[in-house]
Amino acid sequence: MKYHPDRNPGDAAAEERFKEAAEAYSVLGDKEKRSNYDRFGEAGLRGGQTFNADTFADFSDILGDLFGFGGAFGGMGRSQPANAGQGTSLRVQLDIELPEAVSGVEKAISLQRYVACETCRQSGSESGTAPTVCAHCGGNGAVQQRHGFLAIARPCAACSGTGRTVSDPCQICRGEGRVADNSELSIRVPAGVDTGSRLLLRGEGSVGLRGAVAGDLEVLIAVGEHPVFARRGKDLFTRVAVSFPMAALGGTVDVPTLDRESARLSIPA
Repeated sequence: MKYHPDRNPGDAAAEERFKEAAEAYSVLGDKEKRSNYDRFGEAGLRGGQTFNADTFADFSDILGDLFGFGGAFGGMGRSQPANAGQGTSLRVQLDIELPEAVSGVEKAISLQRYVACETCRQSGSESGTAPTVCAHCGGNGAVQQRHGFLAIARPCAACSGTGRTVSDPCQICRGEGRVADNSELSIRVPAGVDTGSRLLLRGEGSVGLRGAVAGDLEVLIAVGEHPVFARRGKDLFTRVAVSFPMAALGGTVDVPTLDRESARLSIPA
């Protein structure tokens, strides 16, 4: 406890530092105060206490000095930089029939998405040139804005969050490193899926700007109704007509199956 009054008798600066950190700690420990600060900044705390913005400039370091566990709060009040250049994730619905859902099937789906520009190999630059480090964000892809003790990282507008700028853009993709494409993708639907089942294909969404991470593709399964069978969970149900004599005396009847072969069922008397 570096700034504790007991360790710094008569040191007014240390005492003030200790009070500021204690007040800041009380904000983190109080959900209502924390919520007010997150929404309204310092003004949200002025109902009962006032805080110096410098108090929170590096709150983790203050806690480390005072209590020795600042690392436990590492990242509180800080948001991670968002990569604005990252590719968009896509969601499509795939309609299949009941037999396909039961046994599994290979299906082709049509997609409208961004794919890598083959001309510039996703660099976004004309042949013989290369992107340069963004001078605005220093290549981080994000710029930091401080609001009291909160440090909020926002995508850099100068480079669209990629950390690189293009001075001589590729004429095919206009510097994006990607082009719009309509294509088909073959996917394997496993046996046993049902309406509402989701298949997640990592990296099969739209390609990001200039080599940024591609989004994902989520395939939502919809199983059509069958004219003969009804499905309840893993079981199939159907109706078979039997004559009155068979119902009374027993016998055998052919029952349809999904593989188009009949199964013989014994009817007890």
